[in-house]
Amino acid sequence: MKKRIADLPGFDMAQQLKSEEDIAAYITMVIEDGDAAELAHALGVAAKARGMSEVAKATGITREALYKALKPNAKPRFDTINKVCAALGVRLIAQPANLH
Repeated sequence: MKKRIADLPGFDMAQQLKSEEDIAAYITMVIEDGDAAELAHALGVAAKARGMSEVAKATGITREALYKALKPNAKPRFDTINKVCAALGVRLIAQPANLH
C-alpha cells in the first residue's frame, strides 16, 4: 500500500534537540552553511526545543519579541543572538577556517 506524502508525519527538528550538545551541533552545522537567515531560524528551533518561555525569561526578551527575532529570514542583532545562545547553554566561538 502506497503512502501519500501528505499522510506522513511532519518532522520537527525541535524534538531532536534534547541536550546542549544537540543544540550546539545543530547551531554549528547551520553556522558552517553561512546563511545568516537560517541561523536566526535555527536559534528559534532550539529555543522552541528548550521552551520559548524559559528562553525569554533567561534573556530578558519577551516571548513575542523572540518569536519575531528568530523567525525565518529575520535579522536579529548580535546581542540577541548572544543572549539566546547563553540561555540555550551554548556559545559561539571562532576557530581557524583551515581546521576543516
